[in-house]
Amino acid sequence: MPHITLVRHGQANTEARDEESYDRLSELGHQQAEWLGAHMRDTGDRFARVYTGAMRRHRETAAGMRTQDHAEIVEDARLNEFAYFTLSQLMEEQHGLKVPTEREGFVRHLPTVLGAWERGEIEGVPETHAAFSARIRDVTSEIAAGQGRALVVTSGGLIGTVLRQTLDLDVEGWAKMCLAIQNTSVHRWQMVLDKPLLVQFNMISHLEAPERHHAQTHL
Repeated sequence: MPHITLVRHGQANTEARDEESYDRLSELGHQQAEWLGAHMRDTGDRFARVYTGAMRRHRETAAGMRTQDHAEIVEDARLNEFAYFTLSQLMEEQHGLKVPTEREGFVRHLPTVLGAWERGEIEGVPETHAAFSARIRDVTSEIAAGQGRALVVTSGGLIGTVLRQTLDLDVEGWAKMCLAIQNTSVHRWQMVLDKPLLVQFNMISHLEAPERHHAQTHL
């Protein structure tokens, strides 16, 4: 039975306000990746195939997890995140929606931005919502069609979109899923009768010891 495990990257640069500045792990992000990799090795969680997006934070997370111990890493840009900072800047310029500076603000901001993007209300976007959704469907279908257990290191927005496509979520539900996904969290799907079945969401066993609670991060 095809089995896909998706992992969100470690904590990135939380002070960033643009795509390039955000795209690197913090010191804690590197530690989270190391802890997850060690946990997988300790529990015998092995993979026949390993994939990452083409972003620096994906590669750094995979390296910290030592995913090369499992299989050769396949880098695929279709597993990249959508350009949230860019979308937010365009929303501010075109619709006057201020970019928040605290997590509570993002809870209101994200569904507004995602909804406007989906409806085509933001001009000059680097990628349409339809193109983003299509590339995710294409790449996950290709991975699901392969042989052996697959590990995918990617971003929260992409994992949230796979959840949306699996569970038929509206924009509000999609945004809530994206906001809930923690750094280096683990999410698992099995293909049953050629359809994806979600069997695990937001697993962070490697961060549940009391001395690691500080490492349970969302941003």
